[in-house]
Amino acid sequence: IKTKGRGGLGLLIKAAGRRKRQGTMVFSRAVRSHGRLVLSLSRGKCVRDQAKRVVATPLSPIRNFSAEPTPLVPGIGRGKTSTGLVGIDVDHEAVPKMIVKYQALLDKMEASDMPADAQYRINVEKICRYRIKAAQENLDDPEKVEELCNCGQVEELVIQADNEMIVLDMYLRNRWWELVKPVEIEFDPEDADGGHGDVEWGDAPDDDKK
Repeated sequence: IKTKGRGGLGLLIKAAGRRKRQGTMVFSRAVRSHGRLVLSLSRGKCVRDQAKRVVATPLSPIRNFSAEPTPLVPGIGRGKTSTGLVGIDVDHEAVPKMIVKYQALLDKMEASDMPADAQYRINVEKICRYRIKAAQENLDDPEKVEELCNCGQVEELVIQADNEMIVLDMYLRNRWWELVKPVEIEFDPEDADGGHGDVEWGDAPDDDKK
């Protein structure tokens, strides 16, 4: 007797029946066999059937869980357990956080009335775009992001974005770009004195000569 079970392997039938006949007992036992239940009836003794394998079909797919996980390397990537910095814990999501936080800086400057040619905005935009690109191209390699940015660990780069947001808020609130005025600098490397005009440099004081 064969019956298909629900949910792939079906339900285990503990006892299909038990009756006396000619002084002997008849036992029935269910054996699981890859999506089917097989009932085996025997007279006079209990028989344990060996389940036969059933060829996989679209109705009974077999999932493979044998893939081995990527081994962890101590101190690198997911194997990193300490930053070595007091007060800064390891953050294995620091790289995607960098993308979000530095993009937030770009969006805030874009929505503000700070001129696009303000030097502060130019500098911050360059840093943000560079770090976002480094993070996007190396999502699973924080060490590479650190090497490209060359400004600390990825956890520190996240903190730097938070700190820059505080500075940006102050800059926008006080409109500090209006206080920055262009400066004309005269410098002529061809002149012996570097283009400083009529300035004469005398001898150093006696105290400095000692």
